[in-house]
Amino acid sequence: MKRLRYPLLLIFVSLTLLYCKTNKQARSTSVSTAPAQTAPNEPIDFTQSPFLTPEASMKRVQLEDGFELKLVAAEPLVSTPVAMLFDEKARMWVVEMPGYMPDTIGTGEDQPNGKVVLLEDKNRDGVYDNRKVIIDSLVLPRAICLIDNGILVAEPTNLWFYTLQNGKAVGRELVDAKYAVGGNVEHQPNGLLRGLDNWIYNAKSDKRYRKKGGKWLIEHTHFRGQWGISQDDYGRLYYNNNSQNLLGDYFSPGFGAWNKNQRGVAGFNEKAVADNKVYPIRPTPGVNRGYMKGVLNDSLKLNEFTAASGPVIYRGALFGSGFEWNAFVPEPSANLIKRNILTEKGYVVTGGQAYRGKEFLASMDERFRPVSLYNAPDGALYIVDMYRGIIQHKTYATPYLKNEIRKRELTQPLSAGRIYKVVPKNKAVSAVVLPDVPEQLLQLLGNPNGWIRDKAQQTIIDRNYLQLVPGLQKAAQSGNTLLAIHALWTLEGLGKLTTEAVLATLEKPVWPIRMQGLTAIPSVITSASEPKITASLTKLLDANDTLAAPYIGFLAHSIAEFNPSAAHQLLTRLSKAYPQNRYVADAVTSNLQDQETQFEQELVASVSDQNATIYKQLRRATATAKNALANRNPEVLKKQFPKGEALFTSVCQTCHGIDGNGIKSLGPPLNQSEWVTGNKDKLISIVLFGLTGPVKVNGHVYQTPEVSGDMPGIGYDKDLPNEDIAQLLSYIRKSWRNNAETITTEEVAQKRAKLSGRQKAFTEAELSGL
Repeated sequence: MKRLRYPLLLIFVSLTLLYCKTNKQARSTSVSTAPAQTAPNEPIDFTQSPFLTPEASMKRVQLEDGFELKLVAAEPLVSTPVAMLFDEKARMWVVEMPGYMPDTIGTGEDQPNGKVVLLEDKNRDGVYDNRKVIIDSLVLPRAICLIDNGILVAEPTNLWFYTLQNGKAVGRELVDAKYAVGGNVEHQPNGLLRGLDNWIYNAKSDKRYRKKGGKWLIEHTHFRGQWGISQDDYGRLYYNNNSQNLLGDYFSPGFGAWNKNQRGVAGFNEKAVADNKVYPIRPTPGVNRGYMKGVLNDSLKLNEFTAASGPVIYRGALFGSGFEWNAFVPEPSANLIKRNILTEKGYVVTGGQAYRGKEFLASMDERFRPVSLYNAPDGALYIVDMYRGIIQHKTYATPYLKNEIRKRELTQPLSAGRIYKVVPKNKAVSAVVLPDVPEQLLQLLGNPNGWIRDKAQQTIIDRNYLQLVPGLQKAAQSGNTLLAIHALWTLEGLGKLTTEAVLATLEKPVWPIRMQGLTAIPSVITSASEPKITASLTKLLDANDTLAAPYIGFLAHSIAEFNPSAAHQLLTRLSKAYPQNRYVADAVTSNLQDQETQFEQELVASVSDQNATIYKQLRRATATAKNALANRNPEVLKKQFPKGEALFTSVCQTCHGIDGNGIKSLGPPLNQSEWVTGNKDKLISIVLFGLTGPVKVNGHVYQTPEVSGDMPGIGYDKDLPNEDIAQLLSYIRKSWRNNAETITTEEVAQKRAKLSGRQKAFTEAELSGL
């Protein structure tokens, strides 16, 4: 491998120079139909994964009939892109992460070589031709958000706000020093999605942000996703984790995350699409657990998602009505993009895959790594292709995967990257540049393209166009649902939304309008307006508005600030009217931290069925609270096992939770788990080399999709000291309600030496023999 590195680098430099000379010609390339347009009589050798020019890579793509793939930017114009967004001038702001995994052991990953760059299409032909570095010297940057007169930049552990002036960053403000504390590069917050409700939401995080009155607000909301986040036309959020196709929220994002005793709230982190099957068109042995039974099929192709990343709800209108409420999800380890079709039934959103046996887009090029997808000013679907061989972080890279990387020489080159767009064939496509004319921006709030509507709303707010308030008030009452929704939230962003305007929406027969009105109530409620708001919510209850019922439960939280008695009465009425509705039950419970038992006792007079869902959810929260009281002091343990606590925070916490009780769709509990407090050899073996397949914890069998089917080991990292691992194991054996014997450095060293050379994760059956 070392002998080949420099010749490969020379080849890459030659390709780059060739690309620069033929820049315009190269970027006019497109590919549209399946099968892939490979050169005549040129079979593909899948034992090799050569670095390909954008043109050659595109020829290895199969795409849904009727569409074509167009290259809009590539190296040297852009390098290692991981995230992007458009501004009102249709310029692309791109996050570059060249520091990610320079080799299989991550050499130099901490170097400040990340950038935020601005790409422009000077001649408006749809191909970007100008690059400007806006911010550099960043360490592994991962997300950006344009807002007000600047840009938010996520650079773990910090979230920065840079003021922009004449295309330059002229000042920097620290918004959150703990934006991304804990977790390795694969498990740190990202996204920075500017939502319909004017808050900024994140994946792999429970925080949301907002700039108001010159100050940054930070609130805790639901923990969501892993890499990438998107929203639908009504502001509901969608995300995923590496093994889950698509997760999402049934309700507006700011509600219901107030009761620390609740282990999840129904209607959030729901499986929007439960089917995780994928259909690669090339063998994909280069996945981390490719050696395990069931990961690959007989053709060595990946069976299910293992690296699902930045999804998007397509809202561009360009593709036609059949693509409304479609969710696209990239799978970089299988070199494909999945299409899902979503369906609404009341407030529940579910969906399924658009095809069986094929994908919307799939590539035969192993280095094609779609990591994020976006809506755009021209209505196209944009693809951020990191274009590189190594996509797995060193923390989890198995010897098997490292061998696959070596066999096909996937380490170099490192500075490539492409951005594509998918458009319908034979259809005129042009980007919309938003006008700096307030009245025209107002009209764009009803545009069929969701990106344009969002950006028009944000631009009016950022420029504080208060002269539009009368027009916005009128638009908020119009019969155009999308225009009315955006007008409502634009007024909210300007600080000009009134209680009367919100209550008027609750009278509308169209559910999406009522939904937005209910969502906006916390923005307008005051001591003076509370009686009117309570009366309107009571009226919805009297009318048996089943769609509004969970929202009323969530809104009791806002009402309680001004009228606890009225809030309590609403919760009681909801419980009596919908005792078996799990969404209402959890909405009610979200208001009752440390009051669950008292409320349960009061409810007996109204709800006689002791097995009703409302009682079950209240008791579950009560049990969680009691268990938490018995937990050990984490600060004491942190001092006793500092390296163990740090390792837990960076590696384990992301899947098993800060409270050790596991995280939905990711990992089972460590708290009071017999695998943690029991046999030392079993625990050491699991942490060193991983655990795969179903596992029984305290009598319950955990398996996909309830949790990820595979827990990676950390023993493959030869640079990780035995002492640190011993501290980690001792830390979790003493944390929460666990009180098992500590594990010594010598015990880890002995087991590590005994298992040296092992490549496979353990199974429960195998561990039973230890």
